[in-house]
Amino acid sequence: MKKISFFFVIMFFAAISLFPQSWIRINQLGYQEKSTKVAVLVSKDNINLNSFVIKDAATDKIVFSKGIVKSYGKYGSFNTSFRLNFTAFSKKGTYYILANTAKSPVFKIDNSVYDGTADFLLKYMRQQRCGYNPFLKDSCHTHDGFIVYNPAKENQHIDVRGGWHDASDYLQYVTTSANAIFEMLFAYQQNPSAFGDKFDKDGNPGRNGIPDILDEAKWGLDWLVRMNPSKEEMYNQIADDRDHRGFRSPVEDTVNYGKGLERPVYFCTGKPQGLMQYKNRSTGIASTAGKYAAAYSLGSKLLAKYYPDFAKLIAQKSVEAYDWGVKNPGICQTASCVSPYFYEEDNWVDDMELAAIQLKTNLKDNKYINDAVKYGKQEPITPWMGADTARHYQWYPFLNLGHYFMAVEKDKGINGEFKEYLKTGLQKIYNRGEKNPFLFGVPFIWCSNNLVAAAVTQAHLYQKATKDKSFEEMEAALRDWLFGCNPWGTSMIIGLPEKDGVSPKDPHSALSVHYKYKIDGGLVDGPVYTTIYNSLRGIKLANKDTFADFQSNVAVYHDDYGDYSTNEPTMDGTASLTYYLSALQAEKKK
Repeated sequence: MKKISFFFVIMFFAAISLFPQSWIRINQLGYQEKSTKVAVLVSKDNINLNSFVIKDAATDKIVFSKGIVKSYGKYGSFNTSFRLNFTAFSKKGTYYILANTAKSPVFKIDNSVYDGTADFLLKYMRQQRCGYNPFLKDSCHTHDGFIVYNPAKENQHIDVRGGWHDASDYLQYVTTSANAIFEMLFAYQQNPSAFGDKFDKDGNPGRNGIPDILDEAKWGLDWLVRMNPSKEEMYNQIADDRDHRGFRSPVEDTVNYGKGLERPVYFCTGKPQGLMQYKNRSTGIASTAGKYAAAYSLGSKLLAKYYPDFAKLIAQKSVEAYDWGVKNPGICQTASCVSPYFYEEDNWVDDMELAAIQLKTNLKDNKYINDAVKYGKQEPITPWMGADTARHYQWYPFLNLGHYFMAVEKDKGINGEFKEYLKTGLQKIYNRGEKNPFLFGVPFIWCSNNLVAAAVTQAHLYQKATKDKSFEEMEAALRDWLFGCNPWGTSMIIGLPEKDGVSPKDPHSALSVHYKYKIDGGLVDGPVYTTIYNSLRGIKLANKDTFADFQSNVAVYHDDYGDYSTNEPTMDGTASLTYYLSALQAEKKK
């Protein structure tokens, strides 16, 4: 009996060695040479850790052993956790970390690790195009659409072809699309050197002398003009949740809304809408009008070189859209029909602030700077920052870029106040996350990755505007979270890293699931509170959970097409990262 017992003891410890209980999470893209560099060790065991080493991946020789270890205790499904800071090590090369028995994946230290990543995101934007789709080499939704909620034109046809599908369904919203347009224009305005020209205006391979990100923004602006055909005539949405009838290719979409292949186009009324059981809570038009105006205004400035007549058109439309927003304050939410899920945007002054400061820049009229100050003071902090939860897209856009433009205004009487607004929002996020090993202070609500993109961008812009490095480590932590330094050890962008590494392989998308297309570049929704996941309708994993060991009663993430709450890529979330990744590429030259 003693011999048998001894045998089982040996086998037990052998099993432990075969199934590691500690993991080192890193940024799988790597680290720039002078950047903040931190890995996170998480363990199911109760371990002590005082040191770690970095080894050269080619020679296995120790190259660094003076890192800083900080313990953070229990987090999620892990009993112990540590931040491993190796910022002091800046030598270019390829390495791995050893800490106790845990070994990290191989990573690079190199200033070029973000090169091309902003352009990589545009792969997904092109795949989301409606009308002519260059990814599929075919066209979809060419019959759009028929007007609803406009008594003067009810059921009439309106040509609103173009734009992008919002996510893995085929709905289209001005709310998200206009924001995506502005985010891409802003990325190019701030970091033009980071973008290439490999595609034409239709998204097909081939140079056309225009940076690809401007081609993509122009595609969206063309659609906005169709959705805003005349002064004070604005539309907010194409189709509704009757679209949700299973996976299918957009070119094979046969959902019938009562008029053949035409889809409903929702007129902005400023009042609650919903054609069936569920209604939104709209109170005005300004949230939509402000987004139109801001996108038009910045677009007119950046596209004048390439499309002078179009630039003049949208410059005029920016003024008209802004004036319509002034006359119709309030929120213009998206509409649902058969389910309770819609974009519950509850703020609008941020949209008008951004529009006002753009118009001031274009028109040199101080009337608009005064308006921007007035609107900005009404919402100093985007309300999700520091909050534990929020409704779906309740505070949108997740990033108030108007505050940044105000923070870099020449008038010190203005810029100081708005710098403080940026700082206070970041401090709230920091305070909420400072006690966990990932410094993660973003709430795990639906589309949490979009909030991460907003927070990391605000941190970067705040430091750019003020030279204050107070949030540098949090910015790095949020950046690294998106590329694998998170409890699940996965990048949150499909196909990035492009070669080695873990990234979403089974996203919630018909093109991926049914047609086996690789839909590179999309930022997936990201982890949600376990309570949210358990409450959503129609979620059922299709395969074994590859991240089962890392799920917790705090949050879950599934690389499984059955989980639309965490693994569905979104067009606006993807566009929102173009600034930050382009900035990292552009700044390597400094």
